[in-house]
Amino acid sequence: MRVASIGECMVELRERPDGTLTRGFGGDTLNTAVYLARLGIPVDYVTALGDDAWSDEMLAAWGAEGVSTGFVQRLPSRLPGLYIIQTDAKGERRFSYWRDSAAARRLFDHIEPDALDPFDLVYVSGITLSIYDPPSREKLFAMLDRVQNRGGRVAFDTNFRPRGWPDKAVAAELYTRMFRSADIVLASVEDLTLLHGEVGEAELLRHAVGKEIVLKLDQPACRVLHEETEAMVEAAPVSNVVDTTAAGDSFAAAYLASRLRGVPPKEAARAGHDLAGIVVGHPGAIVPREATGAVR
Repeated sequence: MRVASIGECMVELRERPDGTLTRGFGGDTLNTAVYLARLGIPVDYVTALGDDAWSDEMLAAWGAEGVSTGFVQRLPSRLPGLYIIQTDAKGERRFSYWRDSAAARRLFDHIEPDALDPFDLVYVSGITLSIYDPPSREKLFAMLDRVQNRGGRVAFDTNFRPRGWPDKAVAAELYTRMFRSADIVLASVEDLTLLHGEVGEAELLRHAVGKEIVLKLDQPACRVLHEETEAMVEAAPVSNVVDTTAAGDSFAAAYLASRLRGVPPKEAARAGHDLAGIVVGHPGAIVPREATGAVR
């Protein structure tokens, strides 16, 4: 099975308690791609970068993680986006972004319509949708249709960030479109409430027929709906939460990796909880490789 993860990787600056900054790289679908690779799943990251030194570093880092980069577009005179992570005493994070002219936004000006044909599963997120203009989104949806028409699947992670959506009505329309078309939906009550208010969960579940849905709750647990079954899967307590960045991204990676190997959804959700529990115990989006080495 071969996976394509589509989106944006940015320069990541993490603010320490003393105000100094450390630099890395991160982005929701990139984080998921890295954790998929660490779990032994062949994965390509599909994005656009500039021709700058930071973009060179990103490509080298992804390759070192085992993420394939053959579908990365390099755009002259463009740069990657940038974001800063600040965390409070409980490990909850706040993001600030500089990304309006980032190279990733121009991916669909250059990618071929059949570029996703080799993949068995394509993974996109709400953030993926938010960075593209309307013509680019239409090209993306057409490519996703091609994947499904030839027997592939599409996974959608809600990952809703209000700042990325100046017009919430546009976001709601696009999310509904993804709920209808995706084969697997990884959602959270938090995302759905931010987008739709109290009816958010109902908006997702009215498209549940024939879908595989994982709904992360406000408590450390998720609901898994697949075919005619539904299960509640609780997460083991985590005693030392340092940084919740990439908790959902790593959950998605472990869940999808397990499902691609034929693991039932309930056990796949447990694997997602286990990996996310490790990730939140470390600062930054991509934790040291040795921390995740025992997870399969």
